[in-house]
Amino acid sequence: MDVSKIPGASLLDIIFEGRNKSYGAYELRSKYNKRLTTALIITASLALVIVVASLLGEKLEGTKKAVVIDAKDVELTNVQEEKPVEPPPPPPPKPPDPPKIEMAKFTPPKVVKDEEVKPEEEMKEIEELKEATISTVNQEGVKDLGIVAPPVEDKGGVVAAPVEDDNDKVFQKVEIEAKFPGGDKAWSKYISREINRYIDELQDAGKAGTCVVQFIVDREGNISEVEALTMKGTKLAEICVNAIKRGPKWTPAEQNGRKVKAYRKQPVTFQIAEQ
Repeated sequence: MDVSKIPGASLLDIIFEGRNKSYGAYELRSKYNKRLTTALIITASLALVIVVASLLGEKLEGTKKAVVIDAKDVELTNVQEEKPVEPPPPPPPKPPDPPKIEMAKFTPPKVVKDEEVKPEEEMKEIEELKEATISTVNQEGVKDLGIVAPPVEDKGGVVAAPVEDDNDKVFQKVEIEAKFPGGDKAWSKYISREINRYIDELQDAGKAGTCVVQFIVDREGNISEVEALTMKGTKLAEICVNAIKRGPKWTPAEQNGRKVKAYRKQPVTFQIAEQ
């Protein structure tokens, strides 16, 4: 290169003087500044775009309305707590059994030999029976102080039912009625004989019918309170009443296997024979 051209030549021309400039390295070096400037411009543009976008984003966020969530307190009203189920009360304790009452077996007096008397049939002494309750069995226990003791079952015997004192009671109905001694035939014979003694008076009165006579037969067969229930005031009623009063003792009535005092109604029929 001429010395005169050096002051106006570029450094790149000075370096590549006398060399092949068509080679790619010269071209790259010659366009390096231009490409560098282009790259800086593009980089600056991108940076500007980013900055502008960032500013716009902050501005948009500032304009957004805040969403407020109003969380109100939840009040629970009339909430009933479940009451625990109480177990049923225990059953009351069983009352204690009443104390056993001292009992002494009553043995009816009977004349037997000493060796034939069984231990359980020995008669108690009077002192032993003073404070003991009379029963059908022997039982140890407390003295009877007004305590009502339950009945003691006696499997070895039969306890008879208490007998009511009805000696003076007059029964209206009985199991076996009182009867004339000898039965119905003897009664018919007796009353016919009494009527035949007054047959003329009965026929003259002309009163035929049935006279019912009521009377009481006591436990010994004695007759009392004789009265006519029908045909009162007639000759037939008079004859029947007197015949029973003058008659023999009757066989007493029976109730529960015992002789008792009871009423007896005896009918007497009289008919007038047609002539």
